[in-house]
Amino acid sequence: MSAKIDIKFWVGVVISVFFMALLFRKIDFYLLSKTLCNADYRYIALAVAFTFASYAMRAVRWRYLLISEKIIPFSSLYPATVIGYMANNLLPARLGEFVRAYILANREKLHVPQVFASLVIDRLFDGFTVMFILVATLMTVEFPSNMTDSGAVLRTGGIVTFIIYCVVVVFLMLLKWQTIRTLVWTKRLLQPFPASFSEKLIPLLGSFIAGIKLSSKGGHIAAILISSLIIWLFCIIPVDMILQGFAVNLPWNASMFILVLLVFAVMVPASPGYIGTYHYACYKGLATFGIEESLAISIALVLHGTSFFPVIIAGFYHLWKEKLSFSSVKQSVGNRP
Repeated sequence: MSAKIDIKFWVGVVISVFFMALLFRKIDFYLLSKTLCNADYRYIALAVAFTFASYAMRAVRWRYLLISEKIIPFSSLYPATVIGYMANNLLPARLGEFVRAYILANREKLHVPQVFASLVIDRLFDGFTVMFILVATLMTVEFPSNMTDSGAVLRTGGIVTFIIYCVVVVFLMLLKWQTIRTLVWTKRLLQPFPASFSEKLIPLLGSFIAGIKLSSKGGHIAAILISSLIIWLFCIIPVDMILQGFAVNLPWNASMFILVLLVFAVMVPASPGYIGTYHYACYKGLATFGIEESLAISIALVLHGTSFFPVIIAGFYHLWKEKLSFSSVKQSVGNRP
């Protein structure tokens, strides 16, 4: 297991070094330092505040995702969320999700697999919201004249991706609330494929959905949907705040476009903290709107810093309050089944 993680880690390091090298070729360090010194850091502070507000809303949504298991207080959900995001910045392969599940399960006497299953749904709602933002952005943003064809391709791709994601969400909803009927229809749809494929997939789907206990109450579903929108609103605002901190006045959908690029960037294998891929995606997003190179790189560095360092400090603070060490949590997650 450890060898496998090491391979992913070093591949990520190579990818991060590659993208950082691409950026360093474009950096004028004098202009970079001047731009950083001239920034209005009051906006940066607001960006950090909204970032933590998004973590708080994630804790609220998590409460409703687990409400069928147990009513869990915010005082348990929020520290686990922050510690999990800290771990995502420091550990490879998004192991922070396992850390987050472990911390909450340990504190609330729950089974780790049950808590982790709620995070699968957590990510599903994140993906749905991001796809919605993607379509809304691509339908409203005005691309430069030299990107007209690329913009059309992006719009078509975004709409197709959103439709596919909606189909997956509807399928999972049917699988949860009409399990037997949905599995029967799935088996029929799989008839053109080898029987061995269907015999393996159907039991897997059944066991997966049985482990997910999502409340069917309308109020709870509404709370999950509304909190998902607020979470991502609080992710868009820091981008806009940092742009304003550098006296860059772009339309609101530009911040949405940059955020979507960043979401896709952190999916690319990279070193812990998404170094390189995050910065390059932000730089390219800003370049789309004609932002000068040194300014774009400055914004990318600060935007990454506001999402990286504060949550690490807060995460270690909450670990200290929980009387836990990072090494012990890392070891426990490494020993997961």
